[in-house]
Amino acid sequence: MTPADLHRAVSALVEPQLVRPLGELGFVGAIEETPTHPVVELVLPVTNWPHLDTLRALVAGVAPGAEVRLRTMDDDGRLALRNYLRGSMGAEGSPEGGHGHGHDAPATPRFLGRDATTRVLGISSGKGGVGKSSVSLNLAIALAARGFGVGLLDADVYGFSLPKMLGATSDPIVLGDIVIPTLVHGVRCLSMGYFVDDDQPVIWRGPMLHKAIGQLVTEAWWDEPDFLVVDMPPGTGDVALTLSEVVPRVEMYVVTTPQAAAQRVAQRSALAARKLKLAVRGVIENMSWFTGDDGVRYPIFGEGGGASLAASLGVPLLGTIPLEPALREGGDVGAPVVVAAPDTEAARAFGELATRIAAQGPARVYRQELRLV
Repeated sequence: MTPADLHRAVSALVEPQLVRPLGELGFVGAIEETPTHPVVELVLPVTNWPHLDTLRALVAGVAPGAEVRLRTMDDDGRLALRNYLRGSMGAEGSPEGGHGHGHDAPATPRFLGRDATTRVLGISSGKGGVGKSSVSLNLAIALAARGFGVGLLDADVYGFSLPKMLGATSDPIVLGDIVIPTLVHGVRCLSMGYFVDDDQPVIWRGPMLHKAIGQLVTEAWWDEPDFLVVDMPPGTGDVALTLSEVVPRVEMYVVTTPQAAAQRVAQRSALAARKLKLAVRGVIENMSWFTGDDGVRYPIFGEGGGASLAASLGVPLLGTIPLEPALREGGDVGAPVVVAAPDTEAARAFGELATRIAAQGPARVYRQELRLV
């Protein structure tokens, strides 16, 4: 291959983090031919750009034996990349009509627009301690494993936990006014946990919380995913109100445990969602049973709470997740059970849950302007 041929081949490679050709991103620098091997220069926005090993492997696939040299973009290069990503996000209500490269942040990213196909799944509960974050995380990975594009937003700003549970080895990339989420197990993830120390409390009033959630949803580069899974904080407070304004098409899934007390509290979360005109699509029962070494299922937390809640809400019980040590251990060490132990009961239950949610299709959206008064 001539240097020009090699430049074209490398430029056509798809960057794994941004899922765009390297040439379009401005990531390809000089191509040199030495007496022994070609030299390919990659120009990256930051020195700690994620998935460098994957990039090197991609280059080796089109140029075996090539040496890959790295160079960091200058300010003009980063600005050009920022403008490219901002334009690719699109926007309803932006000055450029969703296709420009200006510096104004978009009012609504294209994936949240009226005609978008992205489904936003709000994983909620009325109380803490029911395993909502574990459900959100493993559901997101299970959806990605089925070929869907998936984002995962940790909207529990005060009690963030997903970064450690996901096992991400790199932080999001901040590029001007755009945040590029981490990409792990095929899932893009953003959390307040990436921006504050793990032991640092977040002490905000409602307006700060509203602004933070709005920015994480609308100013992050989610691309155009099939699903955005939102791990919501327990209760019926500010985050639910904010999401109802920022993402009016969010579908709510209520997580409960089998006991009656948890079911009654979870019901409040569902009723609050309906008051906010959010579609409640189903119930997920967690910690449904423990299977002993004797093969017998033991209902440690009782039975029937998920089914009872689903019946009272008039929605399906979409999944029952068993209580397993591998599920808890995976969350503690950053090895989600659907990845680390895919043959366990819990991993299979999350796979079935992902299949059922995908098969439901999007919620019917009632247009406000068509309401009769």
